[in-house]
Amino acid sequence: MKRQASTGLSDEEMVRHLRATGRFRILTKLEPRPIATALRPEFPLKGVILDTETTGLNHRKDEIIEIGAIAFTFDELGNIGDVTGVYGGLQQPSVPIPPEVTRLTGITDAMVVDQIIDIQALRAIIEPADLIVAHNAGFDRPFCEAFSPIFADKAWACSVSEIDWASRGFEGTKLGYLIGQAGYFHDGHRAVDDCFALLEVLAKGEDGASRTPFAELYEASQRSRVRVFAENSPFDMKDHLKARGYRWSDGSDGRPKSWWIEIGEDALEDELRYLREDIYRWDEADPPIKHMTAFDRFKAS
Repeated sequence: MKRQASTGLSDEEMVRHLRATGRFRILTKLEPRPIATALRPEFPLKGVILDTETTGLNHRKDEIIEIGAIAFTFDELGNIGDVTGVYGGLQQPSVPIPPEVTRLTGITDAMVVDQIIDIQALRAIIEPADLIVAHNAGFDRPFCEAFSPIFADKAWACSVSEIDWASRGFEGTKLGYLIGQAGYFHDGHRAVDDCFALLEVLAKGEDGASRTPFAELYEASQRSRVRVFAENSPFDMKDHLKARGYRWSDGSDGRPKSWWIEIGEDALEDELRYLREDIYRWDEADPPIKHMTAFDRFKAS
């Protein structure tokens, strides 16, 4: 007869027991950090983690229905300090919320009736920020800038593309997966909940890692990038460009109508050499380039 497990164990003892068997993985419910009443001076910089829920994927026609934002402090080494403010708000769109969006987010038409995002409360969080972090900034930034000018002229960082999650042992970049592998679970897909979850993932150092994911992200946000446009490249070279990582720009927003790629400053000479030798086959080819910082990265393309 199997002996039943003792019921007199504390939570901590049960966790240790289950982990010791090697047959269980324990996830801890993620609890939001409290807003600090006194800020520690050793964390002088101000960051914001931001998330949006929208009626669709196109920032030119779809609308924001929820914004969540968490303000926090950090230092120049990328150590996270205190949570200084939280905002979460719903907004009624001009069209019904698509059923697939409701399935994903849990936000219904009934929940957003007469709801308006408080722009002044949001401004109080966004304006002091030295850096805005989004988990897919290429999606959130265009929506936010279309929503309000308070998001313009801000430095943005992307926790999907500017952190090497694979080198940290993660096999994917979706937030739910990152949270689970970091040892947590949470109520996902509501904006503020996702912001708090991302904060913990960014702050959590892995065993053997010399710095936290946020430290890596902040360092990446300080580096300039270069966007190279293979303007007037031969049509029969498109598959070569695509295989190298180039994407197509339709010429909107004043950008050249061409294939383009974004690279680090240190890779620019090699990229120009590749275009001149393999694509244009002309040593004097001078494709347009644009130097970019966190202030203009992830804008609408």
